[in-house]
Amino acid sequence: MRDFDYARAESLSGAAGQLGEEARIIAGGTNLLDLMKIQVMTPSRLVDITRIDGLKDISEDGQGLRIGALVTNSELAADPRVRNGWPLLSRAILAGASAQIRNKATTGGNLLQRTRCPYFYDTAMPCNKRSPGEGCAAKEGEGRMLAILGTSEHCLAAHPSDMAVAMAALRAEVELRSAQGETIRIPLAELYRLPGDRPDRETVLAPDDIITAVYLPAPLADTRQVYKKVRDRASYAFALVSVAAAVAMDGDRIARVSCAFGGVAPQPWTDASMEESLVGAAPSDEVFGQAADRVLEHARCHPETEFKKPLLRRTLIAALREATGLAASAPGVETARIPA
Repeated sequence: MRDFDYARAESLSGAAGQLGEEARIIAGGTNLLDLMKIQVMTPSRLVDITRIDGLKDISEDGQGLRIGALVTNSELAADPRVRNGWPLLSRAILAGASAQIRNKATTGGNLLQRTRCPYFYDTAMPCNKRSPGEGCAAKEGEGRMLAILGTSEHCLAAHPSDMAVAMAALRAEVELRSAQGETIRIPLAELYRLPGDRPDRETVLAPDDIITAVYLPAPLADTRQVYKKVRDRASYAFALVSVAAAVAMDGDRIARVSCAFGGVAPQPWTDASMEESLVGAAPSDEVFGQAADRVLEHARCHPETEFKKPLLRRTLIAALREATGLAASAPGVETARIPA
């Protein structure tokens, strides 16, 4: 690990004043410190924001929730309001990492965690995300964990977060303290950039922008929420494919649907045309399969990620079967219904 300066901020303005291109915020540090140890990230300064007031609270915001950026994953998953109104989020968080990591990892940090592409972590291999212009070793290398949607010639890496996938399906918004000292809110989907020719630029954040909170809109009444994660082992493994779905029915027809996908794109992936195609439809495997085909229409696969196309298709069908009531829930299935 290289030498760095450490500063403890007492206010948001104080933190912003110490940020810049070579500085990074530290809170839980569960991803940042690992990357610093292997010199994938080498900030000259760490700015500790854990002493700033107002960032550790979960508070009601109308019928929604405001989740402070320093709320830990464990606290968020266990909050009774989240478990009752947004169970999809609770289940997604509990599907990620280990209890020890969830006890330290923060809401803001989870949204900004870096890819687990092995070539990003290996400084002996070329990686455009780590060093723009070097090339992408993953294109000719091992590709099991790579993305199939939203990639570019310069980067095939997938975003690793479970929490962010659930928040995308729940249409969360991110609160930022901008470089000018203003507080703004943007849809979570607008936080991330696709890799294009600059995969190192992963978000729209300026160097001295700070995530201060995440807002969840009011839960939709009579909505069934499902989170399905397919992985190589039962715990402490990143998603090969994950699906977050929230569906409301009107009789025997789908009235509203919101979905997001993980493990398959550089960001939590959503597809508005797929969701629109389901509204008004009667649930069936054929309808769900057609929806999956819409999502996969523009998939671009590495030779080792072809398996993700049928896997995503089957996982989406299974999630929608549960969310619409087409399939009876079985013991242990990650599904919940919001009462009217």
